[in-house]
Amino acid sequence: MMHLGRKAVVAALAASTLMVAGCATETTYRPATGQGFNRTGYSDRQVEPNRFLVSFAGNSVTSRDTVERYLLFRAAELTLQNGYDYFLMANRDTDLQSRTYSTPGIGGGFGYGGFGGYWGPSWRYYGRGFGWRSWDPWLGGGFGPWGNDFDIRTIDRYEATAEIVMRKGPIPRDNLRAFNAKAVVDSIGPSVVLPK
Repeated sequence: MMHLGRKAVVAALAASTLMVAGCATETTYRPATGQGFNRTGYSDRQVEPNRFLVSFAGNSVTSRDTVERYLLFRAAELTLQNGYDYFLMANRDTDLQSRTYSTPGIGGGFGYGGFGGYWGPSWRYYGRGFGWRSWDPWLGGGFGPWGNDFDIRTIDRYEATAEIVMRKGPIPRDNLRAFNAKAVVDSIGPSVVLPK
């Protein structure tokens, strides 16, 4: 009886995980929340009176284009908020961050799910007389009914960072790294998705 109860709990968790994953949306333009790989949104840090480090991190369904556009928008917004007219991109980078995790399977045809998607390793090995088996730290290895049923997934997300220097006055025409803050806000602003 205990075995059937565990299967039911695992099946319910897998179904809820699939429903939540199906509802994922792009990161909206907002201050950063979360930590590490789960941090999403914009953040900035003042380095000098007119110099800031700015970043925008998206979730796994936020495109690189959106992440870079929101970074540019945040730099322009920050420039205007601090009383400057334009900013120079002193340095800019966009990183693709990937994380791989395994989810223990639950048998019975459900290939995905299990316990909310624990992060961690799992290995396949060949045992003489047994064939290919798998070992998973949460299920104790390939000896139970779920022995060879697990999912390995890789989640990708983008994070863009820039160091900006803010200036007042007319924008220099010959500097390709200089951006008119008001023009950036006016052109990118309509495509920015704010939280509801």
